[in-house]
Amino acid sequence: MDQELKNNILKSSTTILGVVCKDGVVMGADRQATAGNLVVSKNVQKVVPINEYLVVSATGSVSDIEMQKKVISAELRLKELKGKRKPTIREAANLIGMMTYRNIRQPSMIPAMVGMLVAGVNEDGTTELYSVEPAGTAIKVEDYDANFGSGMPFVLGLLERQYSHNLTIQEAIHLVTEALKSSTQRDTGSGYGIDIFTIQKEGIKQEIAQEIAANFVDKKGQRR
Repeated sequence: MDQELKNNILKSSTTILGVVCKDGVVMGADRQATAGNLVVSKNVQKVVPINEYLVVSATGSVSDIEMQKKVISAELRLKELKGKRKPTIREAANLIGMMTYRNIRQPSMIPAMVGMLVAGVNEDGTTELYSVEPAGTAIKVEDYDANFGSGMPFVLGLLERQYSHNLTIQEAIHLVTEALKSSTQRDTGSGYGIDIFTIQKEGIKQEIAQEIAANFVDKKGQRR
């Protein structure tokens, strides 16, 4: 199992991050997409609203992630129509966990591998954050989590020192921003920009969309 987790981290070239604060949840991610040592895209939005009450962020194989997002949206809509109510965030996270578990257990020449952070607003206005690890377990997050992306080790140390349960939404946005920027400076699988969303009882909102632009500076300090 230890080797499996190590392999997942090495293959999951990205940084995703969710932080629980007293006003809601803040979720963020970098923008770089890689294939081995090759950067194939510099502008991938990895924090994605699935509907008006749920947002996910994923690490792993791009094709598996894209397919899973489509299926999640459809399954939640079916669940809503059948039950005549919106699924709770816990129900949505457990559904995603079941899908992840089923995908990795199905015989395939290319095994699926996706880890997700799931956050949203329940009908009563409460917000929740769940981490669905690559083996399919859905765990409620009470403070913060970065799942199993390659940037995880670079953000957890900073969060250990600076996180507090009493963070306001604005303080959490600042903390997630600093954590992501730290990761993009040291993790070769993360970079080129960040996206940050807030999840509150008022709804889901993108707060930050920034790109990292490279500047060449000569020894005299002049930009090129």
